[in-house]
Amino acid sequence: MRLFFFNKIVYYIAALAAVSYLTSYFYTPVFIVGNALLLLLAMAVLVDSFLIYSKRKGLLAERWTPERFSIGDPNKVLLHLKNKYHFPVRLSIIDELPVQFQERNWLRKLKLDSGSEHEFTYSLCPASRGEYEFGNINVYVHGPLSLIKRRYIFPEIKIVKVYPSYVQMQRYQLLAVSNKLQEAGVKRIRKIGHSMEFEQIKEYVRGDDYRTINWKATARKSDLMVNNYTDERSQQVYCLINKGRVMKMPFDGMTLLDHAINSSLVLSNIALVKQDKAGLITFAENLDTFLPADKKPTQMNLVLESLYRQKTQFLEPDFEKLFSVIRNRITNRSLLILFTNFESIESLQRELPALKKIAHYHLLLVVFFENTELTSLTQYKTATIEDIYIKTIAEKFAYEKRLMVRELHKNGIPSILSTPEQLTVNTVNKYLELKTRMSI
Repeated sequence: MRLFFFNKIVYYIAALAAVSYLTSYFYTPVFIVGNALLLLLAMAVLVDSFLIYSKRKGLLAERWTPERFSIGDPNKVLLHLKNKYHFPVRLSIIDELPVQFQERNWLRKLKLDSGSEHEFTYSLCPASRGEYEFGNINVYVHGPLSLIKRRYIFPEIKIVKVYPSYVQMQRYQLLAVSNKLQEAGVKRIRKIGHSMEFEQIKEYVRGDDYRTINWKATARKSDLMVNNYTDERSQQVYCLINKGRVMKMPFDGMTLLDHAINSSLVLSNIALVKQDKAGLITFAENLDTFLPADKKPTQMNLVLESLYRQKTQFLEPDFEKLFSVIRNRITNRSLLILFTNFESIESLQRELPALKKIAHYHLLLVVFFENTELTSLTQYKTATIEDIYIKTIAEKFAYEKRLMVRELHKNGIPSILSTPEQLTVNTVNKYLELKTRMSI
């Protein structure tokens, strides 16, 4: 209230000085009053300047960010400010955000009491992987009379790496460990039969399968003993990611490659939680990354660092070369989950011979994307002949996507046709289904 009172007095003095100078054209003695008011105003400016520049460091500001950001997720940034003046100040804060965000109007305003500190957070949602560089923190401090502003520049330059969505990965990992994957949309699948992976011999309790009774152990213990089995472990699961130009298509601010990478990260983590071995292959016209399947403690970090560097290429992928690499480097039967995209039945038929050869030696699961724009066009109400034509073409391409699924199944290759937003849930569902049915 005190600052507001002084501000109003200064504004009244400036207004009276202006009126006095205008009136002096008609009545000369008023000119002296105007000069006096102007002198008073100049003294107010000097006082305000002295107060705001009296301290060398009247304000402190610093920024805190995580060591890495998660793509497509809100990432919190914290700003901490401290007022070292002996009077309250009003602040205008401009944080220099990385150029990737293209944010040119970032501004925050607040008021700090004398000697007080304040922290506030804001969120950033990166849409691409890579290195993001934060600049300086610029703070404009308004003087007590609001006549002078002093600019503080705090050199808080920092580079933050944006990784695939490890936030999503951690959420699924927590649900998998607590057996609550259903909360994320993962279906509960009825288990067919039982695995032949022996775990232990235990005493029979009501409800155990009498077909698993171990008669030799029963004879030794004089009590009914049954064999206990567990899911098969140490099975190899490879995520194969196509980095060709078809994966450059944008969806919800990210490319299809980014969605495929996020799903691969979650799936690899789920596989490790299930005691399987996770591996990674990225390819385009040439092989780019080959990470052998393993379940060592550092495997997840290796997968994360490998996926962080991936970028789309602009040439067609070579599936024949991919088959050659798989045939030579992956000797045991494995589950290969191929993330790619086909926009026409012809593009699928070109790659089908190589896919059939891969499926001959391994269990191949092809994951490709449903074009959500086509879906919205097929539901669009037509009003003109042009609308009818566009809707017909959209329905044709949408039907071709379903034909691709049928063609792959006809050749013994399971597939998933999914929207990018449902890709992770659908892929994890299929992996758990294949594992439950002991198809690997």
